[in-house]
Amino acid sequence: MYHELGKSAKESEHFSEAEIELFKKSGRISAEVLEFGRKLIKKGAKPLDILDAVEQKIKEMDATCAFPPQMSLNDAAAHSCPDDGDKTVLGDDVVKLDLGVHVGGYVTDNAVTVDLSGKWSQLLKANKEALDAALKLAVPGTRVSEIGKTVHDILQSYGYNPVRNLSGHGIGQFQVHTQPSIPNFNTADTAELAAGMALAIEPFASTGSGVVYESGEAGVFALQQKKPIRDMISRNVLKHIEIYNGLPFAKKWLTRAFGSGKTNFALRQLIQHEILHEYLPLVDQQHGIVSQMEKSVVVAEKPIVLT
Repeated sequence: MYHELGKSAKESEHFSEAEIELFKKSGRISAEVLEFGRKLIKKGAKPLDILDAVEQKIKEMDATCAFPPQMSLNDAAAHSCPDDGDKTVLGDDVVKLDLGVHVGGYVTDNAVTVDLSGKWSQLLKANKEALDAALKLAVPGTRVSEIGKTVHDILQSYGYNPVRNLSGHGIGQFQVHTQPSIPNFNTADTAELAAGMALAIEPFASTGSGVVYESGEAGVFALQQKKPIRDMISRNVLKHIEIYNGLPFAKKWLTRAFGSGKTNFALRQLIQHEILHEYLPLVDQQHGIVSQMEKSVVVAEKPIVLT
């Protein structure tokens, strides 16, 4: 799941061996579920059905969604999460599947892109090469700007642009986004990686501008701050939201619990009162095709790839 450049986040942490073992367990599940979901991405399939199956698989593996699994198509880079009843069917699409799980709160995050059109094999090749090179740099002392430069240089060598206003990020216990931010271009940031940091590295490659903007309706939300609210419907929905431990959640989860009418009403109220933050789909400014590849890793002399 993406991290906006400049957005505040919890400071980076350095995890113990026992905590890293929990990350490893979480990562094994994340990777297995991502492969399970990847195999379901076919022409004629519905994104809603695939994402429901992915969520069920996570439950069956005794893990919990760290955020709602998402499926973004073509020029959409991230945050596309269909509401209950969505009728979208896959065709000649470039499909990004982004999912994360946690075990004991320890979050791992990964993503893959599937090209159903058969037209963009070079885009996916460039994206994977950039991710593989970035993962090798997850060693103590690497400057985050060096990772960004590596991603940028590889993608540009293929004629593509990195998405500059999306980045990788730290991960933690009940934290999807922590410091440091891992850019996809050279930001000249002198911050260095240290042993024991846990990261999600996620290059986005675009045939368009390499800059995304918010568009459409949000299907993903997160609790921003707790405040009292007078309306009974909104209070009941807010009480339900608290079961997600501050992690992002899907609108469809509320729709299935409360119905469409009450959910839409409560979300409007909770956003208006700045209790919730909404994550709108993110689309390339020039509507270029976007690919995403992501893995989680622990910084070490030999990087520990978790997913």
